[in-house]
Amino acid sequence: MKERILIVEDDADMRELLEEILAEAGFETIPAANGRIAQARVENESETIDLVVTDVQMPEMKGDVLLRKVRERRAETPVVVITAFGSVENAVEMVKNGAYSYLTKPFQTAALLETVNAALLQSEPQRAAARLRRAQPKAPPRLLVGASRPMRELFDLIARAGRGASNVLITGESGTGKELVARAVHETSERKGEFVAVNCAAIPAELVESELFGHTGQAFTGARTARAGLFETADGGTLFLDEIGELPLTVQPKLLRVLQEGAIRRVGDSREKKVEARVVAATNRDLEKAVAAGEFREDLYWRLNVIHLHAPALRERAFDIPLLVEHFLYKYSTAAAAGVAAVSPPLEIVPETLALLTAYPWPGNVRELENTIERAVALSRGALLTPADLPERIRGAGGAAAIIAQAKSGRMTLAELEREYILETLRETNGNKSRAAEMLGLDRKTLYRKLDEYAAAAAAASGHDSENSTDGRVVP
Repeated sequence: MKERILIVEDDADMRELLEEILAEAGFETIPAANGRIAQARVENESETIDLVVTDVQMPEMKGDVLLRKVRERRAETPVVVITAFGSVENAVEMVKNGAYSYLTKPFQTAALLETVNAALLQSEPQRAAARLRRAQPKAPPRLLVGASRPMRELFDLIARAGRGASNVLITGESGTGKELVARAVHETSERKGEFVAVNCAAIPAELVESELFGHTGQAFTGARTARAGLFETADGGTLFLDEIGELPLTVQPKLLRVLQEGAIRRVGDSREKKVEARVVAATNRDLEKAVAAGEFREDLYWRLNVIHLHAPALRERAFDIPLLVEHFLYKYSTAAAAGVAAVSPPLEIVPETLALLTAYPWPGNVRELENTIERAVALSRGALLTPADLPERIRGAGGAAAIIAQAKSGRMTLAELEREYILETLRETNGNKSRAAEMLGLDRKTLYRKLDEYAAAAAAASGHDSENSTDGRVVP
């Protein structure tokens, strides 16, 4: 199996050159245009990363911060630093903090390969042990993308919920990924049976009971043969009841009995059959209000709501939008999307486009964002995803006007866009940092740290000449 190297470099030419050299040497490369994308890769427990090659001075996240993230999540993974002459002191400090070694630009291809091979050789025992640990049945949900505080809290709850067999109720607006949360609970568990999903709102009321519990061959007109229900299909696994708030009142007491007794009775049968299916339900309705209105049984509500998970709306986790955009760009720009014409390599997104996507309120949540990226990829005019590739409703979003104007005039970096978005959010909250942190999906300490960084940068801006870390090129 090829060893996998994560290449973190904001200069596209340098990144492509490093990919070419390492690929020709027999390695599998994983490109990342900035530190935040690299962090998402590092924090994805299901992905193998044998070595990280990173620049020091990058706009989205500097190399020393990325090194700390790697050391925290993958202490076994060596980090090789590539730096311009002006940043050597930073690189030396990174080596002191755990990086394997550093190379200065320009450098010889042989020197790069020698350093990479030495780092891989030295770290092999630790990486082998880590591979065995990761092979165990635990893993944060692979299908969910996010690094914001609401998503980190959700990942933690999913991992803990997965250990047991208690019923789970998932709430959240339409399009927030409630079924993905349910699948994550199932995958995190040790259940050997299937994950079976059913939309309660999509089944005609007169057929719900038969679909859930099955029926005999003579149960009703048209029932020619006996049929197992979804509870039996999910025996030993997980039954996901989506839109549980739409379950007819006439069926609710029968579902309650199954949850209490652990046994089902097929329609038309007098015998009960034991089943061991864990029930995970989801709804975008306020079930407590439905209970008060007499539209949902209170005893069933509390039987379902043993463990409550909430899928946050996308506006509550705007910090994750760049990660989700990158994820969907990769999904729809490569052959990973089965049945969709592949576009290779994945499209690059320009700062103005990302600013528009970040500022838009996303009433349709992640589903709307995914649909938007799929459409943009399908209709893109070239290798760059520009504002012209977005629907008019997003291009014309007034809340982003100030940020977009700056982005268009100055070709802002992603770090600068993040700064403007944070400051714009503070303006919208009239300086209420706690509210701004909540809207951004950041904890308050992170927001305060970023604001301190912005203030320090503003104070030092006069006469400050930033270092240029992308002038060097690899010299064979």
